[in-house]
Amino acid sequence: MQDNLITPAKSAYAYPLLVKQLLTNALSLYGDQEISYRGEMRYTFRDFRHRIGKLASALAALDIRHGSTVAVMDWDSHRYLECYFGVPMMGATLFTVNVRLSPQQILYTLNDAGAAIVLVHPDFLPVIEQIRPQLTGNPRFVLLADGQDAPKTSVPFAGEYEALLAQAPADFEFADFDENTKAATFYTTGTTGDPKGVCYSHREIVLHTLASATSLCSPREGQRMHREDVYMPITPMFHVLAWGIPYIAVMLGLRTVLPGRYVPDQLLKLRETEKVTFSHCVPTILQMLLQASADGKPDLSGWKIIIGGSALPPALCEAALARGIDIFAGYGMSETGPIVSLAQLPPGCTPKDRAEEVRMRCSTGRPVTLVDYRIVSEDMQDLPRDGKSRGEIVLRAPFLTKAYFGKPAASEDLWAGGYLHTQDVAVMGPDGFVQIVDRIKDVIKTGGEWVSSIEVENLITEVPGVLECAVIGVPDARWGERPMAFVVRKPGVEVNAEQVRGHLLGHVESQRISKYAVPEADRITFVEAIPKTSVGKINKKQLREDVA
Repeated sequence: MQDNLITPAKSAYAYPLLVKQLLTNALSLYGDQEISYRGEMRYTFRDFRHRIGKLASALAALDIRHGSTVAVMDWDSHRYLECYFGVPMMGATLFTVNVRLSPQQILYTLNDAGAAIVLVHPDFLPVIEQIRPQLTGNPRFVLLADGQDAPKTSVPFAGEYEALLAQAPADFEFADFDENTKAATFYTTGTTGDPKGVCYSHREIVLHTLASATSLCSPREGQRMHREDVYMPITPMFHVLAWGIPYIAVMLGLRTVLPGRYVPDQLLKLRETEKVTFSHCVPTILQMLLQASADGKPDLSGWKIIIGGSALPPALCEAALARGIDIFAGYGMSETGPIVSLAQLPPGCTPKDRAEEVRMRCSTGRPVTLVDYRIVSEDMQDLPRDGKSRGEIVLRAPFLTKAYFGKPAASEDLWAGGYLHTQDVAVMGPDGFVQIVDRIKDVIKTGGEWVSSIEVENLITEVPGVLECAVIGVPDARWGERPMAFVVRKPGVEVNAEQVRGHLLGHVESQRISKYAVPEADRITFVEAIPKTSVGKINKKQLREDVA
């Protein structure tokens, strides 16, 4: 039997899927497009490519080679975007350091990743000064200054970023190499043990960019990205490559605004002055933006925002829609690229009412292009698409991480049975819309019934005066577990436990939730703030430890 393989011409170019290819069309057609940093520094895509060449030359002069790891500790800047391209394009690995981790966790990740050089903003020098004696591999340091004088520090710098680029040639030759070369690495925050390293190859980044762009750009209108959009990330560039969306924006030639550190008033100012139309963030940031503009200024209408990292509460979705924001949820994990589904309204879809529209926008969404997306039972059998049958989300796609760095046992657990296990419990409807009901570890078993902590949280946030809520299961001698709610009030508003219980009991009567889902009054605790992880997710592990 013939193998039916194509025999290429000897002169044919074997086009590798490398990060540098994402620039090809952008530079050819959109070379005059603008990149802006905080509205203060501006240059074109052609300048961007010029600076990428200088960055690679400067790093090479500091002995960075193919296979070296370059760590970055910065706010969302033009420098970070240059590193997104320049570092992997020279065959090195970009390590986006989670600057919100503890100093000891940052130390662990720098040592584990084998960072040969660390590019560091002055704001993070105190951390470097603290951990430098324990760093292995003797990494070098480059200062990322925003025009300020060099700070007094014990850290020995090999140079300052702009000064190094000014001295470096721009004609660095970005040669081809194997598309399976590691392009980027970062670390999951983890709720137990040390952070786990997640790596992505050039091939995986390019395929994630193409698949996500296909889904983001396909709707005729609403919940979409197009080439006239002005893009500003509000998901940290250290977190899963800012969900991979900067690569999409550059590939499409979008005007790009980098906001620096996230300060609500500054973000709103940039939104207005730079005419930003497309962003993405976690619910906490969106809540901050709405509070900072509670007087209706500036006008937020026409701003398309993807919400991810944790569930989009319906009450927050309602508040954003009322301000004219085209809000919708996205879903993914550090291990999934990350985008694997988006809550875009299907073509021709006309929700019967506002509640139905909010439900769809807040859902986990429908799979993006190339994703094999299953809801399965414990024995890996597909569950009915009835919107009721609960199972774990398992995935296959060409851009999912293949393994945790240096952790073979955890990698095998992640990929048990040949599918990536998300640990998220969900249902799928006949229309393909998925709704996560909980994390496997966060589902509450009480009175012989499973209670979704996410569903109870969403209902509590509907109570007037409630700003934010988290629900966990706590041990109970009679029922095994009982739900406990932590509630943050809106400033200046009084809310009590009986109001919360009364609202939930109303949903018991309508049979939306069971009576076991309603916390007792003494298990509804009002707090000033709810602990968050380093990427803005509610830290339920910390809450469980606090009440243990």
